[in-house]
Parts: sequence; structure tokens; C-alpha cells
Amino acid sequence: MSKAATPRGRYFEDFTIGEEIQTPARTITNTDIVNFACLSGDFNEVHTNHEYLKTTSFGQPIAHGPLIYAVAAGLQYASGVNDGTLIALLQVDNWRMLNPVFHGDTIHMVSKVLESKLSSKGDRGVVKFERSVINQRGEIVQQMESKYLYKCRPQA
Repeated sequence: MSKAATPRGRYFEDFTIGEEIQTPARTITNTDIVNFACLSGDFNEVHTNHEYLKTTSFGQPIAHGPLIYAVAAGLQYASGVNDGTLIALLQVDNWRMLNPVFHGDTIHMVSKVLESKLSSKGDRGVVKFERSVINQRGEIVQQMESKYLYKCRPQA
């Protein structure tokens, strides 16, 4: 019988209060925006109607807020932090859309560890992050606080 692969993710004990974790970056495309509209059914004109948008302060389609949240989750996974050690997303608070995201914007996320608490079971713990999604101009486009449940490091 083969031994299970060691997760590349971080265990509860690996997080330090105040530490900042940066993800890789990804460019948002028109295809992303259109595909998300199709997937979600949200065809609001601020996402899909180029002529309407000429009459707004945006001037062009903006990405859906939940699309950017989803991409940020994928970027967090791509960073390796959650791979094989994350149990669950528990809570999201104070989710704010601070700036629009357009086709061609490149985003990444910085997650600052705010607190951590071992669960009563002792084999897992909750880590609270301030998550900031940042564009190529250094502007925070979304920000939130999130709590995740992580496995503790297995005892040898």
C-alpha cells in the first residue's frame, strides 16, 4: 500500500499573526465576464451592455463582484496555502467592493493573518484573514475578513 502524499498546504500551526501571504496574479478577460454572466444568470447591463455603459462613469463592462471573489479563491488555491490542509470556509464578513475591475485588469490577493484559535477538538483550528484583492495599479478592488478551518499538523 502506498503512503499518502504530504499536502503542500499550510497547517493551522504554520500561520503567524500579522503575516501577509501574497498569491500569484491573474488577468481578468471579457471572456471571464461573459462566462460568469452565463453561469450566474446575472446579465445586468453594467456587465454586458457596451452601449449602455458608454452612458455611465464606467464606460466599459465591469466584472461581477462574485466573479472577482471566485478568482481570488482560485488564486489562494494556486498559492498552495490550502492544498490538502483546508477543511472549510466558515465565514465572510465586511465584504466590500471598493473599485471596479475591468477587462484587462490583473489582480492578486494579499491575505493578512488577523487571529488564530485552536478548536476544542484539538486537531484543527480557525484562522481569520483580512483579504485584499489588488489590481495592477496597487488599488484595493475588494476587501473582506474571512475565517477558514485548517487541519493541525499530524502528530508523528
